[in-house]
Amino acid sequence: MNIHDTPAEPQAIHPSAIVDAGAVLGPGTRVWHFTHVCGGARIGGGCSLGQNVFVGNDVVIGNGVKIQNNVSVYDAVTLEDDVFCGPSMVFTNVYNPRAGIVRKDQYRRTVVKRGATIGANATIVCGVTVGRHAFVGAGAVVKRDVPDFALMAGVPARQIGWISRFGERLALPLSGSGEATCPHTGDVYVLRDGICTLAPASHQP
Repeated sequence: MNIHDTPAEPQAIHPSAIVDAGAVLGPGTRVWHFTHVCGGARIGGGCSLGQNVFVGNDVVIGNGVKIQNNVSVYDAVTLEDDVFCGPSMVFTNVYNPRAGIVRKDQYRRTVVKRGATIGANATIVCGVTVGRHAFVGAGAVVKRDVPDFALMAGVPARQIGWISRFGERLALPLSGSGEATCPHTGDVYVLRDGICTLAPASHQP
């Protein structure tokens, strides 16, 4: 990620939004109605924070990230470049919360890697890593790490396939070995021992 180290004037902050002193926002980032960005947050360029978004202090957001309406990005969450967070999806940071017990020293870190999509109303239980260009379907509840390029659905979420960077489902088995081509880009994906990768000849962003 290329997070800017000094504050830069974002393209647009709606008058109803609150951006606390100390927050770092990259150029071209847009902050929409009723959104609150805490002072410790570091947000890259070209991002869009929709209506009623909350971004905590201990949060790092890369470039080109799109966060739709009603999403709270709590402390201990990192979103790498080009992540998409669908409307009303949920992050957590405490695994076993109780109202009468303070567990702020027990936050579990969550990382969403480059290009991943999290669908509307999905929940990401803290402490997991969502792999590069993975796709978490709407309403899914993710409790375990998600592999790169994995297509996830259900409660709890399970892998139902593989998906390309462009968002096209790939004709690959869930396990074993195989090779598939994205019908839109022509990129070739190789599956070996349950790990999906781009073939070396494919363009690497």
